[in-house]
Amino acid sequence: MIIEYYHASKYGNGATVAAEFAADMAAKGATVHVHHVKDARPDRIPAADLYAFSSPTHMGRPRGAMRRFLKKAVLPTGARYALVATAMAPQPDAKTGIVPALTDVERWRRTIPVMEELLLAKGLVKVADTTVQVVASEGPLEDGWQSKVRALADAIQG
Repeated sequence: MIIEYYHASKYGNGATVAAEFAADMAAKGATVHVHHVKDARPDRIPAADLYAFSSPTHMGRPRGAMRRFLKKAVLPTGARYALVATAMAPQPDAKTGIVPALTDVERWRRTIPVMEELLLAKGLVKVADTTVQVVASEGPLEDGWQSKVRALADAIQG
């Protein structure tokens, strides 16, 4: 299986997730080519068995670079894809000190739905997705994040 993985990592968290994903998939016999969207051309995406796209969450949405990349991406209709979002872990409210429930946070966090909408409009087929939380804006990643990446790799290998 050949996978083309595109990320828009700003602080390196997404690149770390991509490297872990590539290692997990290599252990399953797949070849993963990892690219940062700033170094890739959306009109020259190589043929692959699966495409993976990863973006940090910025103001509840994917980074602008990823949205622009996906809008311009030339991909075959029916191609399979997976999505990864990195997002800040819920933080305590400044006044009450209460940490909001993840279900409450997910209402305004739209990174995966926005990327999904752009790819479904191109006729692609979603295979899996996951969100990896970041403890602070520049990292580190949440404890046990590798298990989420492993679960994504397992879902893809299916």
